[in-house]
Amino acid sequence: MRILHLDKNHPLLIQQLEDLGFINEENYTSSKTEIEEIIKDYDGFIIRSRFRIDKGFLEKAENLKFIGRVGAGLENIDVDYAKARGIKLLNAPEGNRDAVAEHALGLFLSLMNRFFISHYEVTNGIWLREENRGEEIMGKTVGIIGYGHMGKAFAKRLQGLGCNTICYDIKDDVGDENATQVSLDTFFENTQILSLHVPQTPITHQMVTSDFLNKFKNKLWLVNTARGNVINTNDLVQALQSGKVKGAGLDVLEYEKTSFEKLFANKEEMPSAFKALIAMKNVILTPHVGGWTFESKEKLAQTIVDKIKKNFASNN
Repeated sequence: MRILHLDKNHPLLIQQLEDLGFINEENYTSSKTEIEEIIKDYDGFIIRSRFRIDKGFLEKAENLKFIGRVGAGLENIDVDYAKARGIKLLNAPEGNRDAVAEHALGLFLSLMNRFFISHYEVTNGIWLREENRGEEIMGKTVGIIGYGHMGKAFAKRLQGLGCNTICYDIKDDVGDENATQVSLDTFFENTQILSLHVPQTPITHQMVTSDFLNKFKNKLWLVNTARGNVINTNDLVQALQSGKVKGAGLDVLEYEKTSFEKLFANKEEMPSAFKALIAMKNVILTPHVGGWTFESKEKLAQTIVDKIKKNFASNN
């Protein structure tokens, strides 16, 4: 079987596939149109997020048997058409769940203890203690929306911190020893610390709005390590300004689809909500690196190798 690699990944991926007898070819620079001209020659390809795999692309992949996505989500692939064609979709949420969980916890600890604010003040000769008094996670209720690989890994990290962990998911019976699954009404009633771990779907697109946030009884600390389009940024800014959201840690932004750097090239064209967001002291932003550790790079690649081996090695 011939595999086309469209993004660079950990070298173990190609090495182990070669050991299994697969023919690997790398193409990291050709345009999507150029790839479409040759994709018919391959049984599989491996990608991260280089470009969208739409119906038109898949129609040209006449012999395609699988797509390996070195990442958690499949939103950059026309999943319905791929499945209709019988193309196997292999992704790797197991590979970076630990990294995402640790990143989410780090954001909460930084927000609630004002690490980033106090560091800036101290390095600028400002010594304020009362103003930087923090909050403890112990005794609070942490609510997790989306209790799959990422949500479960985050809940596991909370063990030993003395908090009460609950979860909400559209699937039944996903709760475990680390989090109690509750109804949405109970979730809104009790959550004090909110962590988002949902995939990008039509249901979760712009899920977090003013109406959504106002359903929570308590003021919230909020972290999003899922997808940027899950949150309506305008509404989040309003909630931060009103105090409904006490602080937000965002590893993802709804502006990521455009070149992020272009937002700063002409600040007059910068979205007003984003301009407000970056000026807030109770907001931490990171550049979609929650699942981007040295360890996760290796784990993601290994997960894809293992799934290709399980599904196709015997036919190779």
